[in-house]
Amino acid sequence: MEATENDFSREIIGAAVEVQRVLGSGLLESAYCAALALELDDRGLQVQREVPIVAEYKGRSLGVSYRADLLVENSVVIEVKALEIATDVHRAQLLSYLRLGGYRLGLLINFREFPVATKGVSRIANRL
Repeated sequence: MEATENDFSREIIGAAVEVQRVLGSGLLESAYCAALALELDDRGLQVQREVPIVAEYKGRSLGVSYRADLLVENSVVIEVKALEIATDVHRAQLLSYLRLGGYRLGLLINFREFPVATKGVSRIANRL
């Protein structure tokens, strides 16, 4: 049976919990992003960092418009934050990545929220 984005999201959230457990809160996004990439790799998931998102307009490339923090198993886009509050602007940013990149599921993970599993994860779907 082939794994789905939902299967990966459970493992990704578990990895985020472990990163927050080890690092705590109060660090910059870059530290959480690097640690999360390592944790996901340790769990046997394929992970890419700073993935270019290329936009198109009427079939023509606009070039690299954005860079997603992480892409897991070529299917789940992760945007890492360390903010007091993640806002609709951050969710719209992730939805833009999903739409332009043709991905179906994204997770906005805010490591400033505790516990990250229940308060710090926003699930964004693109035509799921």
